[in-house]
Amino acid sequence: MTDIAITGATGRVGSEAIEALSDATLTLFSHSEPENLDAKPLEIADRAAFVDALEGQDVLLHLAANPNPRAEWDSLSGPNIEGVYNAYAAAVENDLERVVFASSNHAVNMNNTVSPLRPESTVSTPTVVHPDDPMDPDTYYGVTKVFGEAMGDYYATRHGLDVVNLRIGWLLSPDELRAECNDRDAAGERYARAMWLSPEDCRRVIDAAVTTTLESNPTTAHGISDNSERFLSLSETMLELNYRPQDDSAAVLDGE
Repeated sequence: MTDIAITGATGRVGSEAIEALSDATLTLFSHSEPENLDAKPLEIADRAAFVDALEGQDVLLHLAANPNPRAEWDSLSGPNIEGVYNAYAAAVENDLERVVFASSNHAVNMNNTVSPLRPESTVSTPTVVHPDDPMDPDTYYGVTKVFGEAMGDYYATRHGLDVVNLRIGWLLSPDELRAECNDRDAAGERYARAMWLSPEDCRRVIDAAVTTTLESNPTTAHGISDNSERFLSLSETMLELNYRPQDDSAAVLDGE
């Protein structure tokens, strides 16, 4: 049975990952020790602690980060830069098989925003983005995700580690999606419709990223639902990871 370590286990994606991977042996880590989850505290900027934490693991699902797309550099560099290096260094030190890195749509989103000051917005006719297109970060947060993907590419090539760079969209329940769109202007609603990731599809794509045998390494994949108004291509995720999304933001918002 595969032993899987999950950092950032107390976050929203972490909660779905725990359910998606419930058949595996999970070791959960969080920034602080939660009251209602059996997770161990881990400061990911502490390299020695990270190395110790991954002893005996097979796969690392690295979700821990400062997730604020509007955060300033000083609050991002520790968890999102040093923490990512430490994750890969610890994975190699412990001879792990795979790292799944939680990247983001913000690594490739600048061209499709209405303004550099509005990362969570989308122009009326967005350009389709494929996983192998040039990087296009829309914020400092997006820049850190570009760094994380580059680090994964390096470790896949240099050390033979299986790596999946999973560009996660916007995880919301259907009710939360409706509420967000009600509160947004047209550009903000277009972004929500394009980037939505339902809880069920989140579990599907996490399971696929962790368990599917990779045909190409590293693999970069988009993690969103089957939204009819998406501009992040899903073809590669479906082909490379056998991901089969079931939900569409339009069906939720338009009452289908």
